[in-house]
Amino acid sequence: MEHRWKKLLSYYKPFKKWLFADLFFAILGAAITLVLPLIVRYITTSVVYMQSKESIQIIIKLSIAMFGLVLVEAFCNFFIAYYGHIMGAKIEFNMRNEIFSHYQKLSFTFYDNQKVGQLMSRVTNDLFEISELLHHGPEDVIISIIKFVGSFIILISINEELTLVAFAFLPLMIIYAFYFNRKMKNAFKENRAKIADINSQIEDNLSGIRVVKSFANEDIELEKFHEGNNRFVRSKKRSYFYMGGYHSGLGALTTMITIGVISIGALLISKKTIEVTDLITFLLYINNFTEPVKKLINFTEQFQNGWSGYERFLEIMDIQPDIKDAKDAINMKDVKGNIEFENVTFRYEESNEEVLNQINLKVKEGEYIALVGSSGAGKTTLCSLIPRFYDVTGGKIQIDGTDIRRIKLKNLRDNIGIVQQDVYLFAGTIMDNIRYGKPSATDKEIVMAAKNANAHDFIMSFPNGYDTDIGQRGIKLSGGQKQRLSIARVFLKNPPILIFDEATSALDNESERVVQESLEKLAKNRTTFVIAHRLSTIRNAQKIIVLTENGIEEKGTHEELLAKRGIYEGLYNMQFKSRIQ
Repeated sequence: MEHRWKKLLSYYKPFKKWLFADLFFAILGAAITLVLPLIVRYITTSVVYMQSKESIQIIIKLSIAMFGLVLVEAFCNFFIAYYGHIMGAKIEFNMRNEIFSHYQKLSFTFYDNQKVGQLMSRVTNDLFEISELLHHGPEDVIISIIKFVGSFIILISINEELTLVAFAFLPLMIIYAFYFNRKMKNAFKENRAKIADINSQIEDNLSGIRVVKSFANEDIELEKFHEGNNRFVRSKKRSYFYMGGYHSGLGALTTMITIGVISIGALLISKKTIEVTDLITFLLYINNFTEPVKKLINFTEQFQNGWSGYERFLEIMDIQPDIKDAKDAINMKDVKGNIEFENVTFRYEESNEEVLNQINLKVKEGEYIALVGSSGAGKTTLCSLIPRFYDVTGGKIQIDGTDIRRIKLKNLRDNIGIVQQDVYLFAGTIMDNIRYGKPSATDKEIVMAAKNANAHDFIMSFPNGYDTDIGQRGIKLSGGQKQRLSIARVFLKNPPILIFDEATSALDNESERVVQESLEKLAKNRTTFVIAHRLSTIRNAQKIIVLTENGIEEKGTHEELLAKRGIYEGLYNMQFKSRIQ
């Protein structure tokens, strides 16, 4: 817990001057509210009994002084509201950068088990609540303490009995607040989880809206969302129940303080123990005494929101990347592309079954390797181990004789280009998406990459050419066009090692022919791994690896494997017959 508090307070460090200024004006504003009733008491107890001329002059001067104090207090409140919120926004900015940067470091294993909506909620809703706590928290506590202690000192100097009456309610208020605070904390934490679920559901629905509409399942989606929304409302009801009890109970208790003071004060006046003016002053300070209580009510509510958001923030920040640079990691230069799998074994974190078992494979520089086999044999997994999207659970993989775990991640992935079946294009222009392969590339280099990928002609057919906006995930492009842009991206990157993950399996025959031509051009003189769905596309591979659940069952050229009359021949004949039919 101490570590968590230290980390939370460390976010103030870049804004110490702002924080101190915020607290200074909070203290000044609180002091002014304590001074004003004292001036009123002086006027009502002394000034009004002076000679008329003198009295009027003093009242005018004190009125001007009070007016000036009110203006100063107004400036203090403005500074707190404006600059305090800016400080909170800047802290939120830094924390958002921190968590987003952390997201970039986490491996595929983490994202395999997470919902995007949940992760988004931690970057938006949770951080907003934390920044509100970090902004309002210190000033609210400082203001409350000053007003509370100041009121107590002034009240006890006016009348001890009345002060004791007022403060007699405090133990009851503290017990009451403590009980509801604990209940509220749990309820607010549940609210955070429920709103994150809703965000996740919305993100899932909107991302798959075309599937929803193609199956005409809008009603089912509405029903699913209605259920999630209902769960959120139920959790809100619970939190509002405790919040309502908290506010109403403390509100009633503060009103009781005023009633108690008036009742006892009236008795004391009747006994000539205190003056009416003292009771008036006392009542003015009672207001100053109850206001901090209300402020603390708001603070505790804010604290529950902010702290539960902060705990969820830390949950993510405490997750250590399971794939990261070793202490002695190096940058490789002039990578040739010799790759060796040595007794490689792999299983997913949540599974006891090994996806790959004792894989041994040597791939020479510039060699074109095709991986075939039934679904679930581990073809994609094998290729995902090369850029360390996942780490081997046994054995090792070497590039040019160096264990990939000793190569810096960025350097390793800079030397590997990947073209996947499910192409991801970012919202923006064609130019932006190709440039993603090499952010420093010139427009000329981008056009050359597009030409190499057979993409230039279709790009220029658009009215805006390379400045054409392709929509979310490239929705305005065909499958073949999207695939050629992804190939252009890799051409621009110009890596010595390539991985084609069933890059043509979702395309029609004409698009497949054009894309296949682009892929073969890209693969020239590079170490290339091709995960093949259509065996007709890999006849010219220098080596074909047949993977099964038992590991590498067969290897050789297309002709050699057909001659063996084994697994590969069976797969090939099955596809050949299905195409004839």
